Amino acid sequence: MARRSMIAGNWKMFKTPTETMALIKELLPLVADVKHRDIAVIPPFPCLYAAKEALKGSRIMLGAQNIHHEEQGAYTGEVSVSMIKDLGCAVVIIGHSERRQYFYEESGLCNLKIKRAFAHQLASIYCVGETLHQREEKKTFEVVLHQLREGLEGLTAQQLSAMVIAYEPVWAIGTGKTATPQQAQEVHNQIRKYLIDVFGPDAAQQCRILYGGSVKPDNIDELMAQPDIDGALVGGASLAAKDFARIVNYL
Repeated sequence: MARRSMIAGNWKMFKTPTETMALIKELLPLVADVKHRDIAVIPPFPCLYAAKEALKGSRIMLGAQNIHHEEQGAYTGEVSVSMIKDLGCAVVIIGHSERRQYFYEESGLCNLKIKRAFAHQLASIYCVGETLHQREEKKTFEVVLHQLREGLEGLTAQQLSAMVIAYEPVWAIGTGKTATPQQAQEVHNQIRKYLIDVFGPDAAQQCRILYGGSVKPDNIDELMAQPDIDGALVGGASLAAKDFARIVNYL
């Protein structure tokens, strides 16, 4: 059975609540006929309520960009799973390369966040990927598999089948550079093989693996033609309704 593809737009630290309403209003009619794949928009925390209101009546899922691994507590500036669930979020990004790079988040911490998300029936998009230096040293598979091993530790096959992995070559995020479809497929295939070895073929085949890294309207079709690429985690192109709609409507 073919996996249902997913296109998720990570807005990062862009858009105000007012701009969020306007962007979603422009986007909705452009993707209204898409029923055969999942769509998610993932704005900054202050924009989640505005996005929830704007998305009412649509099939588009709302997501958050991060969560804290504890249920609640004295963690000034942090956001809990309960908070984003109450705002209507169905998915959360965990371990994005920018969280790893700028906020020193390790895969072990991501593992705690994934487990916390599962405790609240919230789907995770767990991000993995190598830097340019690591790729040049031919350590791509070593780095990615290490992130998978630590981030997914202790999860069941059933949990894996319900989550999403996103491969993001760090050197391709926001740089305009994109891994070729063949390079992306090679890593996605290695991820799939690892998941099969650890969680079994059924769960591994159900788990969706997205590609993230300068995904644009002019490269989405070729990327999605690869057998182990099940969708995309889109950055900058998700901030323009027409560009994101074109990606959602890939051939």
